[in-house]
Amino acid sequence: MTGSSVREALGAAVDGLRAAGVEDPRLDAELLLGEAMGCGRAALVADGGAEVPASAARSFGEMVRRRLRREPVAYILGRKGFRNLELEVDSRVLIPRPETELLVELALELQPARVLDVGTGSGAVALAVADELPECAVTATDTSPGALEVVRANAKRLGLADRIDFVEGTLPGGEFDLVLANLPYVAERDWASLQPEVTQWEPREALLAGPDGLDAYRALILDCGRAFPSQGGETSAAVAVEVGEGQAEAVAGLMRESGFGAVEMRRDLAGIERIVIGSSLAGREAA
Repeated sequence: MTGSSVREALGAAVDGLRAAGVEDPRLDAELLLGEAMGCGRAALVADGGAEVPASAARSFGEMVRRRLRREPVAYILGRKGFRNLELEVDSRVLIPRPETELLVELALELQPARVLDVGTGSGAVALAVADELPECAVTATDTSPGALEVVRANAKRLGLADRIDFVEGTLPGGEFDLVLANLPYVAERDWASLQPEVTQWEPREALLAGPDGLDAYRALILDCGRAFPSQGGETSAAVAVEVGEGQAEAVAGLMRESGFGAVEMRRDLAGIERIVIGSSLAGREAA
């Protein structure tokens, strides 16, 4: 691509990415070329006749080759925006999705004093809550040591490390007002239908959850019922989880079976029931 203009470089990349089955080849090409040239997409569009420097052309070519292998743009760039934050991401963690912002919005609505983020991954939810609710004490857990390395690095870079406790595992000791979780919810039967960006690059253990995709939530909801018993008629923690399309009713049923007296579902911008919230947990004897 040496000696080519921005317009020519983008055109060639778009053609190749489209032929490879990439969903949005124009956007991806612009993001990658902007990264290579150290400028934003708007600058590329404004001056399509500008020459691509040789060093930028080489960098762009390598990034396009990675994208042709269906590596996600976020992994190629090493970062992904989430609300007000820019998170560093790699193949140890899932790439944050826009629908996960619903969990943060719920925290802003409820204004809890103590939040637990289960399965924190890159730290998107925990870090956003810490950033937007400065008085809230946040704990983040994950069973993956690699994920905890990523979230700790993000917290340090964003100046939030002293605001969050990081714990390896699922449910730590202590009391919480709100438990948030974006756990694996892909059913094994649906795996083959997912895009290669997901199946070939993102961490499988952070996605798959048994035959129907509910194994992780069965375990979490049962554990929450044991860990956060009723206190004076009120649960010590509300639990809100992100689920896959078509799973909300089943997860709501799991919450009711575990003693949650009030269960609510909320839709994302696409109209999909995406968040299930359980509260008013009745006291139960541990099994």
